[in-house]
Amino acid sequence: MTLTTEADLAEAIVAANGPLRVQGGGTRDIGAPVDGAELSTRGLTGVTLYEPGALTLVARAGTPLSEIETLLAAEGQRLAFEPGDMRALLGTKGASTIGGVIATNASGPRRIQVGAARDFCLGVRFVDGQGQVLKNGGRVMKNVTGYDLVKLMTGSWGTLGVLTEVSLKVLAIPETEATLVCEGQSAETAVTSMAAALGSPFDVTGAAQMNGQTMIRLEGLEQSVAYRAKALQDGVLNGFDVVEGAASAALWSDLRDVTPFAGKDGAVWRISVKPSDGPALVRELGTMSPDAIYDWGGGLVWLRVADEGDAGAQMIRDDLSHIGGHATLIRASAATRASVPVFHPEPAPIAALTQGLRAKFDPRGILNPGLMGA
Repeated sequence: MTLTTEADLAEAIVAANGPLRVQGGGTRDIGAPVDGAELSTRGLTGVTLYEPGALTLVARAGTPLSEIETLLAAEGQRLAFEPGDMRALLGTKGASTIGGVIATNASGPRRIQVGAARDFCLGVRFVDGQGQVLKNGGRVMKNVTGYDLVKLMTGSWGTLGVLTEVSLKVLAIPETEATLVCEGQSAETAVTSMAAALGSPFDVTGAAQMNGQTMIRLEGLEQSVAYRAKALQDGVLNGFDVVEGAASAALWSDLRDVTPFAGKDGAVWRISVKPSDGPALVRELGTMSPDAIYDWGGGLVWLRVADEGDAGAQMIRDDLSHIGGHATLIRASAATRASVPVFHPEPAPIAALTQGLRAKFDPRGILNPGLMGA
């Protein structure tokens, strides 16, 4: 069901007599399949406050992301955490919503410099599993006093409550950008190059290897970007060429949206490891014939493998148990997602805390049950 007011949404949750499949625009079909009645926030639309001078925006959860980006761009501003468009990768339709972005903590390559969506979320309003309207920074229900509601809701995938409104910090769009590109580096050499660039004083806002290209992004005032690019070329990035403007932006939008894997068969994993461990992990998974993209200096690995059996879940997570890190199954068939833990299994103490939070916010267990695991 699609509802247009927070009060209607609260009534629908109170009246629910079974599981609810909470959705925004339905573009991020990730997690174990949920068997329940659809509860959509698409009808909760509209920007309720925008103060460019204060770098602050408040919008209802169902507001399309594209609408917000257009509004911000008209004032020379943006969502600096760079949320991706997963439709091509996941084969989904519809329009991404700002509530879905925050509920999934959707963050792109710039996260390595500025942080994730949760770092830009200033406040939330949501309806919990009992139909209570809760909010950050104002009157808070007694049973949630002491919780950081913003941090809890950002990345909770609709399992603790249904977002109805979010408050965000926005930032100015820089004057220009440029990307230093080198063709043909091995993964190990690319990680070394990326680490050197990120360890430099030149304010790198992206470091990745994709389609055989090692890429280092710089943003800011035109003269500053030109100076920093030359300094990197003359120092730690010998052999790198400069790509500017729209061509540079296209490289990073492709990385953000994992475009190289769109339209190709197979399961897709998102693996977080120590950057120096990324290439070695991919080598150890060689029997799976993985196709890899390295982001965040190599600390984030997008991996495409055959969607057969457990899609490599046991092998990947066994390796991670030795080196540290976690893996999320971003794309696979419904059957695979139903049989394999999509989100990385939590250690027992963390799992107990998670279950306690869900029992507090959704005691009936009706909000996206099973989507993130038991």
